Amino acid sequence: MDKTRPIIILKKKGGHGGHHGGAWKVAYADFVTAMMALFIVLWLLNSSKQVQEAVGGYFKDPTGNSKKVGSDMAGSGENFVLTRDNMPRLKEQLQQAVRQMTDFEKLKSHIEMTVTAEGLRIELSESASGTFFDSGKAKLKGDGSDMLITLAQELGKLPNKLSIEGHTDSQPYTSAAYGNWELSTDRANAARRVMQANGIRPDQVTQVRGFADQRLRKADAPLDPSNRRISLIVQYIVKTNNDDDDATPAQGRQKTEGDQSAPPQEKPSAKE
Repeated sequence: MDKTRPIIILKKKGGHGGHHGGAWKVAYADFVTAMMALFIVLWLLNSSKQVQEAVGGYFKDPTGNSKKVGSDMAGSGENFVLTRDNMPRLKEQLQQAVRQMTDFEKLKSHIEMTVTAEGLRIELSESASGTFFDSGKAKLKGDGSDMLITLAQELGKLPNKLSIEGHTDSQPYTSAAYGNWELSTDRANAARRVMQANGIRPDQVTQVRGFADQRLRKADAPLDPSNRRISLIVQYIVKTNNDDDDATPAQGRQKTEGDQSAPPQEKPSAKE
């Protein structure tokens, strides 16, 4: 009798291969993180300069106690305190806003912005034909109103206090009852009224000053039209870590020169 060979049955169990430790999860997480960083960089490259500075300020100072940037910015200009370190940023922001004006090419040579010891000084100078005011008059022309409205809409977003100055040339009036002192103050007040009606808060303007012809831009040419101008000064704010709510302008509150509420006086005659 022949011996029967045993029947051997091999059963293969299906399933995954050997355990690989989940290393792919780490690689995938690194990939997702890199993509997120890429999209953030692309977003920042297409954002405004102010947003870029705010984001950078947050990572440098997450609590927002050093320069007050990057902690509570809800929008352009909101909760944004301008100090000596970042005042040039406002200059750039205002220049961009002014460039959007319809008549910018005609007005660009009559607006000048300079960072000074007082703050950001914005000067609107006249031309021989009268860009913002007619000669000897305190009533704003259309271009003057448009320029001040554009500036007011930007400056009204800031907590900084403002000073407004009026300047004239040395051309005298024929009447002693109304002269360059009255004209310079009336022009400054006319600018204040337009700006407060278009974005500037009632308590934001701390000074309205008329200097007549005592601070000429061109002392060697006292009758030059550029001596006739309106100056806006955005004052610095000094912030301390212990006093976050009370911001003190660098210049402080001074007594306002000229009547801020009274309308311009009736002018007896124009300049000769």
